[in-house]
Amino acid sequence: MKLWFKNGGWASGRGRRVAASIDPAAIKKIAVIRHAALGDMVLTRPFLIELRGIFPNAEITLSLCSNYTRGAPEDLVDRLHVVYGSDRKEVPLKEQIARVRELGEQDLIFDLAVTPRSFYTCLLTRAKLKISFPYKAIQRRLFYDVAVQRSDFQFEADNILDMLRIFGYRVAYPPQFLMPVEPFHHPRPYVVYFPSASTPTRCWPKGLFSQLVGALSEKFPQYDHIVLKGIGEWETIDEIVDPLAGQNNVSAMQLNDFDETLSFVKGASLLVGNDTGIRHVAIACETPTIGIFFDSEPYRYWPRYDFHDAVFCSDATVPSLSAVQLSAEALLARLARSA
Repeated sequence: MKLWFKNGGWASGRGRRVAASIDPAAIKKIAVIRHAALGDMVLTRPFLIELRGIFPNAEITLSLCSNYTRGAPEDLVDRLHVVYGSDRKEVPLKEQIARVRELGEQDLIFDLAVTPRSFYTCLLTRAKLKISFPYKAIQRRLFYDVAVQRSDFQFEADNILDMLRIFGYRVAYPPQFLMPVEPFHHPRPYVVYFPSASTPTRCWPKGLFSQLVGALSEKFPQYDHIVLKGIGEWETIDEIVDPLAGQNNVSAMQLNDFDETLSFVKGASLLVGNDTGIRHVAIACETPTIGIFFDSEPYRYWPRYDFHDAVFCSDATVPSLSAVQLSAEALLARLARSA
């Protein structure tokens, strides 16, 4: 396996020697560590798809964290390995270590998490090569043999694929997600608004969401405008939909089943939401999206292809109603022209 980089990548002396001695056809066991929540989990799919194509005879194991299993791409791997997460703090350290060791010896380990748990998973698991994309130079020297640069200015799903590009492998662009879901069948085309996020600090004000839905439902009456409620008790949407009770093409919906949510998002003409896992699911479902950012980095989760936009201010203040509305109007107009 040749390492294809002059700048922008890193390999230890051992990593260079071992990589040069490995026959790709002899790779039989690969572990991919992804201890991450729903949004980052679905963005792993292009990497796993490419990995299967490159190493068709290898057993691929996906290592998860017990508190982050929702959306795991089980259809793309041969085996799941689940370490104890923050939901299992009562588990004794000895048992936690034993669970990590169940991963077993591998030919290659790709760490797509770069967290304390993934660090000790790497340390406790033997492998010929360990590859990752840590932010800090000290991390690559302590835990890995080969590393690529991680950037907050590159779409996360594409950044992950650099771990294959460094070995000279061609990967598809745009990234391929191949979500195993059929779109929800609705009588009319519909726009989904998801006003929740992992924390309230990432949520665009509900009053602005209500005004946005009202304005777009009037300007685009050919669409149904559906506000999707989150699963948390704090994720109420009454403040958004109650003022719009008189508008016939505005409604609310709550879906507790993940497969139903996938199908519903897949069938949408557009999803407008905060920086949240549901928007990442929409990206993976090839549904056009608008992301509203002010508490997180936009470029990591903004695909610069197809029909996606990110609305944010350079000073990280909350985007205005007009900014989000203009983005939505422009994207819906582009969709109409492309139909």
